[in-house]
Amino acid sequence: MILASQFKEGNMFINENGQTVEVMSVQHHRKSQARAVVRVKLCNVETGSIIETAYRPEDKFKDVSIEKRPKTYVYTDGGMAYFMDNENYEQAGLPVDKLKASLPFMTENMQVQGLYLNGVFFSIQLPANLIMVITETVDSVRGDTVSNTLKAAKVSTGLEIKVPMFIKEGDQVRVDTRTMAYVERYTEPKR
Repeated sequence: MILASQFKEGNMFINENGQTVEVMSVQHHRKSQARAVVRVKLCNVETGSIIETAYRPEDKFKDVSIEKRPKTYVYTDGGMAYFMDNENYEQAGLPVDKLKASLPFMTENMQVQGLYLNGVFFSIQLPANLIMVITETVDSVRGDTVSNTLKAAKVSTGLEIKVPMFIKEGDQVRVDTRTMAYVERYTEPKR
């Protein structure tokens, strides 16, 4: 059992409607005379729908254990994305609708974590940060560096992100896969 006051991002549990949900964000609220409330944004694991709700901190829920297995993204065909299990080399597909947030980051032969609920492959988990190559951006103009301004840039997968003015085409950048935001410029470690 898990208490609502113990929720963290990424926790999975069965909510009051019997649905398996994942915690996307958590906020603890306490006003002077009012009871404490835990506001959560949840993602339904089966349907992918987002639910925003509030619980009392003492509310109890049944937590769900998820098994993770290494997988390799192979290809997308029609409405399905296919992944190969790195242990037994079997291929399994997931509907593209379930992977809308992950698809802009995925490249062929990319390593991901396959998530299994009760032995059934239901989703993937990307690494928190990925290194991507900037393929298209506008040049910065002299004098634009007065404040912390950002410009639009396209990475190798076609995803558009905002980057600082000093980033040029061909630069490698680290991108946060959860927020789709620029983290830092990546440079190869020296040996």
